[in-house]
Amino acid sequence: MNDLVKKVVNAHGGLDNWKKFKNVTARLKIGGVTWALKQVPGIMDNINVTTSTRQQFASFYPFIEKNWHNSFEPNRVAIINEKEEVLDELLNPRPTFSGYKTNTPWSKLQLTYFTGYAMWTYINVPFCFLDPGYSCVELEPWEENNETFRRLQVTFPKEVATHGLVQTFYIDKEGLIRRHDYNVEILNDAASVHYLADYVEVQGIKFATKRNVYARLEDNTPKLPEPLFISIDISDIKLD
Repeated sequence: MNDLVKKVVNAHGGLDNWKKFKNVTARLKIGGVTWALKQVPGIMDNINVTTSTRQQFASFYPFIEKNWHNSFEPNRVAIINEKEEVLDELLNPRPTFSGYKTNTPWSKLQLTYFTGYAMWTYINVPFCFLDPGYSCVELEPWEENNETFRRLQVTFPKEVATHGLVQTFYIDKEGLIRRHDYNVEILNDAASVHYLADYVEVQGIKFATKRNVYARLEDNTPKLPEPLFISIDISDIKLD
């Protein structure tokens, strides 16, 4: 195991502890300009999520209506009512974003796909780095705000739905992830810098409860303070 991967996994609670749990649930307050740009405002403002630790799966609720929820898997997304009836579904969703620009509207199912894979990634990192098919390489350190971060470049397996194949994580001296860089393929390859803060420990696992995403400039610095692409405040975290 890469020594930096080992440090990061242990700092976030350790693989043995993580393996005890099948699901993570949380309350989310989500903001930013992305949702209005994609013409799906309000839907994700205040919502619950359940993500699996064993497979790529996520579900948000209530979704659109009080008793509805959705379902994300890499090759299928669906909207489901209180009777567990599938109201709408989309198979193989990723190709449907082909040719989309920054302001191209999303359907509710495309929203399900984006938010589903994104939250699955955010919750399962860094533990998923040890799953088959992930490749991790340490890059040169990065200086920011008078702090030096070690950097881990992670290549995700092709079968994992996520922002992009190659992503970079910035690690503080304690081993916690403080910044996450990626290009969002389905958002016109938007170069993004994602900051993580306000970690809490829940059942031995550490989670960042505040996440803010901004544009990333060509020199690898963030475009601050605007636009704030996405903000996520996480609370009521539970593992089972």
